[in-house]
Amino acid sequence: MQRRRALRNSEGRLVAMVSWRTGAVALTAAAIVFTSACSGSEGGQAVGRAQETAAVNPQDLAGNVPGPDTPAGQLALANEPKLGPIVTDATGFTLYRFTNDSARPSASACVGGCAKLWPPVPAAGATVPAGLEAGLLGSLKRPDGIDQLTVAGIPVYRYAKDTKPGQVNGQGVGGTWFATLPEEGVPGLDGVLDAIRGGGAGKGSGADESAGSGDLPGMSTVKHPELGEILVDGKARTLYRFTRDTDWPMTSACAGDCLEKWKPAALIAKNDVRGIDPKLVIPFQRPDGTKQQTIDCWPLYWFTGDKQPGDVNGQGAGGTWFAVAPDGKLVKK
Repeated sequence: MQRRRALRNSEGRLVAMVSWRTGAVALTAAAIVFTSACSGSEGGQAVGRAQETAAVNPQDLAGNVPGPDTPAGQLALANEPKLGPIVTDATGFTLYRFTNDSARPSASACVGGCAKLWPPVPAAGATVPAGLEAGLLGSLKRPDGIDQLTVAGIPVYRYAKDTKPGQVNGQGVGGTWFATLPEEGVPGLDGVLDAIRGGGAGKGSGADESAGSGDLPGMSTVKHPELGEILVDGKARTLYRFTRDTDWPMTSACAGDCLEKWKPAALIAKNDVRGIDPKLVIPFQRPDGTKQQTIDCWPLYWFTGDKQPGDVNGQGAGGTWFAVAPDGKLVKK
């Protein structure tokens, strides 16, 4: 059974979602994970059932798409600007669901040529995203002998025409293929979705409590005499980006000793900003489960070497740390 739902994605826009319910599990085209710099989908492409299962052109399988035996590794949460939260494999490739499949019991209707265009994700070696329970993942035995990964009972696939991380070319194909993660009945998911949708971090988030204080919003801009407009947190501390981080999938390369000097910016409410587009205010969950604020999906930090408001002592440090403009770009003046 399919039904149309209007949901607000993590950028604040209303988007149309297609969901289906099998037993107690409700699926949505947007579900979990975090991250940006994304390619658009083939939106609106109409492909019939016959085309979905037909033999695929070998050129469609060219490129960097993981092979059918490539493990998924630790699944990640990413934020696709047009779709909102989706789930990816460890390399950033989007995972999809097929609405002709069954979740209870788990069964796949994608066989033959369909499975060449939509390679089933192997179950071996897959682990859940940080913050969710291991019981979310399972497997099913396919007719071809492959143990396919399931998420809350739902078989998941990659798409052969996604040739690099972050692409969502399979979204909406044939009206039956969608980027996916269950919305109901998944332990720990409510808190993750709340964070993705811009909820506050609250106490004990693991990040320094740098959200708004006094009359300052959680994040705003100031005019620096040398750097121009830059971002500051709620304590007027300069915010920085690390050039070794990535925005798709959202990752932080600052760990261990790095975190002694560079502190992850605490989450803020999406609208607790001034001089910044709220759509760029997106949360991120670090590998240790703590929450960190991003701007346009780039993780933000403050520098312990800045002792008072207006300091930019971290600017250019190691050639990898830079202040941030209101649109999320690096300031390298």
